[in-house]
Amino acid sequence: MHLPPLVTKRGIIHLYKIGILFENREFEHDVYELIKAFYPEAEIHTLYEDDEAEYDLRFRVERENDNYIIKYERAENLPNQETEKKGAITAEVITDETTGENAECGIKDAHALRKENKDSIKYALYQLLVKLTGKTLPWGNLTGIRPAKLAMGMIESGMKNTEVAQEMREKYLVSPQKTALAITIANREREILKDIDYENGYSLYIGIPFCPSICLYCSFSSYPLKVWEKRTDEYVEALCKEVRETALMMKGRKLDTIYIGGGTPTTLLPHQIRKLLDTVGETFGFEGLAEFTVEAGRPDSITREKLEAIREYPVTRISVNPQTMNQETLEIIGRKHTVDQTKEAFHLARELGFDNINMDLIVGLPGEDIHMVERTLEQVRELAPDSITVHSLAVKRAARLNIFKEKYQEMSFENNQEIMDLTMKTAYEMGMGPYYLYRQKNMKGNFENVGYAKVDKAGIYNILIMEEKQPIIALGAGGSSKLVFDHGKRIERVENVKDVSNYISRIDEMIERKRKAIAIWL
Repeated sequence: MHLPPLVTKRGIIHLYKIGILFENREFEHDVYELIKAFYPEAEIHTLYEDDEAEYDLRFRVERENDNYIIKYERAENLPNQETEKKGAITAEVITDETTGENAECGIKDAHALRKENKDSIKYALYQLLVKLTGKTLPWGNLTGIRPAKLAMGMIESGMKNTEVAQEMREKYLVSPQKTALAITIANREREILKDIDYENGYSLYIGIPFCPSICLYCSFSSYPLKVWEKRTDEYVEALCKEVRETALMMKGRKLDTIYIGGGTPTTLLPHQIRKLLDTVGETFGFEGLAEFTVEAGRPDSITREKLEAIREYPVTRISVNPQTMNQETLEIIGRKHTVDQTKEAFHLARELGFDNINMDLIVGLPGEDIHMVERTLEQVRELAPDSITVHSLAVKRAARLNIFKEKYQEMSFENNQEIMDLTMKTAYEMGMGPYYLYRQKNMKGNFENVGYAKVDKAGIYNILIMEEKQPIIALGAGGSSKLVFDHGKRIERVENVKDVSNYISRIDEMIERKRKAIAIWL
């Protein structure tokens, strides 16, 4: 879906420039994201009043009585499938007083009504964008990050799989292949989560924000260890304080899963790992956990001593994440480890008795074509992990790959259905099936991230964070707790500061934020 640069009448080459004029801010985010999905390389401006700038393509979103009107105007030099340079499409506003009726009190549900209107305008806009570009998207007009949650909600409402499939294809214009994937995953998620107590249970996330180096595509709250290694003891001390205080707040609730992620948790030294896990065990306890994950992550941070420290605790799942098994790509993206280090770290983990190991892979990395992805998959197949997570490259605004994009303009970023099919085929051949998926903004090819796992090896926490069915209490710098209200109808976030120095110095404030929010939730 990458459109070529435009050549103006003066011979100047530039990327598409698109303006979106909103009469009001209704569905602004959804309209922007859908247009961005069709024109991923375009420079898009959201406007609230007319300006004099020249745009290659201009949209105007208006509301007239019971309809939304989406008008468009194309510049003369814009290549397209049609001869029309102006046009409009209408989306009907849902005004029926019975729509979204509340079963208990018979009052129109404003949330349901808004959703219907949002669905209507996205349906109409998608049809217009298909007309303008001659392209379709694998996930249709869905712009959210949780397609399987949509499918699960319909299944839980009593709809049959065939009815869910029809709804996704006809209402959301999702391709048959992605519809089948979402429904398959939704059903597997329901089976995996059947014994989880959503109302009384919760999960715990603990973040370690340090990495051996910062990858080219990364925009997480990660910090290079070399700069911070003299303060990691201070960080662990502050984190342990947050662990102790939060355990008191959650007393009496059932802890289902623990996930220690990052960053890279194994940037901590063995004694720091023990200090943190001792504190978690003494305060929250490990009894009755459905899952305990430590995302070991980067192979260049994994040592025998660190894995031995982790093995002293009832950790059930770890990850060793290569992202790619092509050395030239590792060097481009800033991963300081080698392919051989990945293999050594994996074999070491097996030697020490870890029987549930995940490996993260990324497709769409700079310069990688399907043959290079195939090379990665073959080497991963030889290692025989228990699960793999296949990520479609998504480049966030804060990533170096985006900030310095001129430097990487000559590189290809290839992701397509053939590559996604190859990853799925390989996973199936390894005895794995899909168990969770999510999407992100700016994903190459507008695809998705999919987790595949062998029977009984799926990552339970991964499903819970995506489906938002129970609270996730997040500790550490950049942690974002999710408190679930009214059976998942409302989610409230409690944010910790991202900066490590601020987290350490303001730890009491972070604890108090959490205390107030949890008191309201309880």
